[in-house]
Amino acid sequence: MLGIKTRTQLMKQYEPMADYGFLGPDSVSWKVWGHPTSYVLGFVRAVTIEHFDPNLAAAVIQSGGVKYRPATRYGRTLRYFGLQLFGGAEQTCKAADVLVKVHSKAIGHDPVTGGTYDANDGGSQLWIHVTAWHSILKCYEMFGPGKLTEAEENRFWEEMREVAKLQTIDPDLVPTTREAVHRYFEEWRPRLAASEGAQDMIKFILPIDVALPVDAPEWKKKALAPAIFLLSKAVISTYPKHMRDMAGLRQGPLTDAAVRLPVKAMHALLYSNLNVRLYFMNFIAPQAVPVAAPAILGIPPLSDKVWEVREAQAHFGFDIPSEAHQDVREKQRKRVFEKGLKPSDEGLVESQQHIGAMDVHNPAKLGA
Repeated sequence: MLGIKTRTQLMKQYEPMADYGFLGPDSVSWKVWGHPTSYVLGFVRAVTIEHFDPNLAAAVIQSGGVKYRPATRYGRTLRYFGLQLFGGAEQTCKAADVLVKVHSKAIGHDPVTGGTYDANDGGSQLWIHVTAWHSILKCYEMFGPGKLTEAEENRFWEEMREVAKLQTIDPDLVPTTREAVHRYFEEWRPRLAASEGAQDMIKFILPIDVALPVDAPEWKKKALAPAIFLLSKAVISTYPKHMRDMAGLRQGPLTDAAVRLPVKAMHALLYSNLNVRLYFMNFIAPQAVPVAAPAILGIPPLSDKVWEVREAQAHFGFDIPSEAHQDVREKQRKRVFEKGLKPSDEGLVESQQHIGAMDVHNPAKLGA
């Protein structure tokens, strides 16, 4: 059951970060990503819309991880985004470095385009990155406090560009204004595909209950069912019409309007009560809580330094992600494209220490 604790009592439960990482408490991103609208609404919006990239859809479908272990996949991904926003610099650089090795196995043939896909491709990573940051801000605006000031939003997109350096993305290609972000999505529109596989994955994720812990008591699932239903409809209400049509979703403006106020109220409650907020976060994504909680609670880090990404990568001895682990990536390409074998699981075991266990019941088991 939920025990009511003071902020001081809550703060004693978590270890401080080594430093403020790449953004810090004065950043706009901490305010937006730290709001409860990011935990489910923004995140689910991002990971569903991402599937309109046929390359990403092929990678997700062929790996099978989302369908076989949706709860742990949800938690690991949310933890990694949490590290980018709130984690210490060295800890986050290490996780990003390991992720390049993990993504080296996400290569193969794309049945929709007839070409190949590579999760480490900078263009694919940029699609994921911009979709995530745009989705988080859109849900903050629609179901949270509302729009940022013009100056705040400009900072938000600049911070998105800085954090992009943790991926294999060319930072010069990252849009840094609202207008540039909208142009980016318009330029991507001809490349989007509503394949059967993409539609299936979107409809698998959208009920949202698939991300609940597999061992969650049945009474909790039933108690959360009305809220989950509203959240699912709220996510769809953020989709533009052409994406609803592509996904085969039939939700009209009346439903969009009907869910707005109750979902806003739900997130206002979460934001106003730290106990409820952390309890909810710990329930849906326990892997992310040790990273996000210190920022939410205002626990000072051991050092108040805010790093630049390239500065930290050089200082802690990590390659720029686009140049990292070329040997591993080449071995995987030879296995898949020359020998016709499945990629190896190199990097997956190591990733569990930094991004979270693949299987919460058996951390040593990799599976799908």
